[in-house]
Amino acid sequence: MDEPYTDPGDRGYLLNNQQAEAGVRFGALAELFDPVTFRHLDRLGLGPGMRCWEVGAGGPSVPLGLAERVTPTGTVIATDIDTSWTRDVAGGAIEVLAHDVAADPPPPGVFDFVHARLVLVHVTDRAEALRRMVGALRPGGWLLLEDADPLLQPLLCPDESGPEQRLANRLRSGFRTLMAARGADLAYGRTLPRVLREAGLTEVGADAYFPITSPACAVLEDATVRQIRPRLVAEGLATDEEIDHHLTHVATGTLDLATAPLISTWGRRA
Repeated sequence: MDEPYTDPGDRGYLLNNQQAEAGVRFGALAELFDPVTFRHLDRLGLGPGMRCWEVGAGGPSVPLGLAERVTPTGTVIATDIDTSWTRDVAGGAIEVLAHDVAADPPPPGVFDFVHARLVLVHVTDRAEALRRMVGALRPGGWLLLEDADPLLQPLLCPDESGPEQRLANRLRSGFRTLMAARGADLAYGRTLPRVLREAGLTEVGADAYFPITSPACAVLEDATVRQIRPRLVAEGLATDEEIDHHLTHVATGTLDLATAPLISTWGRRA
């Protein structure tokens, strides 16, 4: 799923797909990470006629990019607990289903490619979710998992050069605290190569990507902080005044804002 795997109910996920900021976040994540995702999928051989399962789709950009590559005879099954931002792209090669990857059986049939981005780090039963994704691959099919590792690079402003950067990093620490309290594994990304090998996949490889500064990082930060603001304040992690100051600093475009590394890991079912 485009970060993060979310639910409007009480499952414990931190961010709500039904808030207006979710669409802004999905757009920023697409700008930041779609080139990375599709570089890997193209290199692994995604092409016409293939059947793909996009797990935790979140926004529409990845399902649309998959459909563009597998048409005219391929199909894309895009699933999410909350399909608010993908249901409008259903049709043609794309089928959209409400689905919980850790609780529901995989969609029927087998897949040439299964992909999940920024999903498992937020899922409590990661092992079961992974088992279901691996089991849905045809022999020779590829799994591409992409997940964040916030502890590998925990700072919003790696160049902590002044009070604005220190405040930004303290609020990012508060965000991590909220994530961990809801069951997120903040060091999960680095484990993915081992996890895929232990799941029986072959030809496992991985790399990492994170921007140090980008306008899309500022858009992502603004939308994220606005979504989690009530929880930051309620749990004593920040004051409204501090959040207002931070959002003002973000809006100036003078902060070099980074993301947690995105660890992309791939493996093939023997």
